[in-house]
Amino acid sequence: MNPAPTPSTPSLTVAVSGSSGLIGSRLCARLEAAGHTVRRLVRRMAVGLEEISWDPRLGIIDEETLEGVDGVVHLAGANLAAGRWTARRKRELWDSRVDGTALLARSLAALQRKPSVLVTTSAIGYYGDTGERSVDETAPRGSGFLAELCEAWEAAAEPARRGGIRTVHVRTGLVLAGEGGVLRRLAPVFRLGLGGPLGSGRQRMSWIALEDLVSIFERCLEDSALAGPVNAVAPMAASNAEFTRALAHVLRRPALLRVPAWAIRLGLGELGREALLSGQSVVPARLRAAGFRWRLPELEPALAEALRREP
Repeated sequence: MNPAPTPSTPSLTVAVSGSSGLIGSRLCARLEAAGHTVRRLVRRMAVGLEEISWDPRLGIIDEETLEGVDGVVHLAGANLAAGRWTARRKRELWDSRVDGTALLARSLAALQRKPSVLVTTSAIGYYGDTGERSVDETAPRGSGFLAELCEAWEAAAEPARRGGIRTVHVRTGLVLAGEGGVLRRLAPVFRLGLGGPLGSGRQRMSWIALEDLVSIFERCLEDSALAGPVNAVAPMAASNAEFTRALAHVLRRPALLRVPAWAIRLGLGELGREALLSGQSVVPARLRAAGFRWRLPELEPALAEALRREP
């Protein structure tokens, strides 16, 4: 988006869930800087016109205050990497994404003045472990808990699409940000010289710089040609070994301590197998076709920029 609205990008009113998170806080700031009005979905009593009350656990949303918004970005959901995927944790992950998305989609479809677009977040975990095979948005769902979750997560938005709302599923890769996410965990370890490849190091990592991810969400709001799944990744995936070398180089530290696969499986169970030892080589075909331009398309500059912004 341009710094200020122009006739081609009119001022919009955008409702955002998950607005206090890593992606949501940066997206809201970008939208407001561009002159758009942001209305945050909050799990408490709303304060003023800038907030919309909802509680997805109880199936409650203030539909009246949703009337008239131009677009919705749905980012809310429990953190996938916060701990082992116990049966209880998997239920929490499922409910926070599937039930929350379904509530929002049904509510939007029932409005008298519907938004023109609903942009929901998803994940490249949809594709499962792709090995050395590259996949784009036309690839079928893979296997595993995360793939099944992503399929249900995206399907939960179907009422909005059937209601005539353009619906986009942004399948995000590994987000590079100094303020949070995986780098907040990895950088201190690597600074101590304790970093290294995970398992074989051959598994593919499809990543995206936070600044580019925010721009992708903006593009999905604006571009009426984008609908359905959109892979939000940089143009080139890296192996875990390549990612490790790049991070170590940016931090000027060695990265020689390989973490064996058995230790990851023992410590993190299913989360470790699916999120750390499997990989996805994902192609952003729809963004390329739309002419999207990445500001940070190469891994090492993206890591350096992310770490420069560390708190």
